[in-house]
Amino acid sequence: MNTDEWDLQRIGAGIIWDMEYLTELRKYVGHRPLLMVGATVFVFDEQNRLLLLKRRDNHCWGPPGGAVEPGEVVEEAARRETLEETGLELGELSLFGVFSGDDQFYRYPNGDEVHNVTIVYISHIQGGQVRISHEHTDWKYFVLSEIPSEISPPIIPILKKLLANFQDKL
Repeated sequence: MNTDEWDLQRIGAGIIWDMEYLTELRKYVGHRPLLMVGATVFVFDEQNRLLLLKRRDNHCWGPPGGAVEPGEVVEEAARRETLEETGLELGELSLFGVFSGDDQFYRYPNGDEVHNVTIVYISHIQGGQVRISHEHTDWKYFVLSEIPSEISPPIIPILKKLLANFQDKL
């Protein structure tokens, strides 16, 4: 089974509904900025290395995450996005922070603009094996002292806070 087939079986209609919702919004607003609520998870393995995924659209690294669907509980969105993007099931979610403001503005390569409100969790892997979705081209576990410089722009300030919080452990 290839990655695209796995994605469709694994995520089913949920992502189609989400894409339709965003596509419908974009029909009305074009590329103008949208307020986007997202859930992101810093996923650590048993060796406390951080899982990062290389995005297909901007070729930058970042943790699993994505848009919270209308009516969805944020914690469920964090688990859903991680499962969709990595094939991994998470253990307990610990709230790391809520991020918003100018440094969360992002312009996608296609020109779409968003002002992100990103709710970030920390978790460890409970089950599964990494299998990336069509949104990514690569994945890797990183020791915190060896994080690559090519980080997706809205993740940079969030990752800086993570690294500052764990400075004594690097």
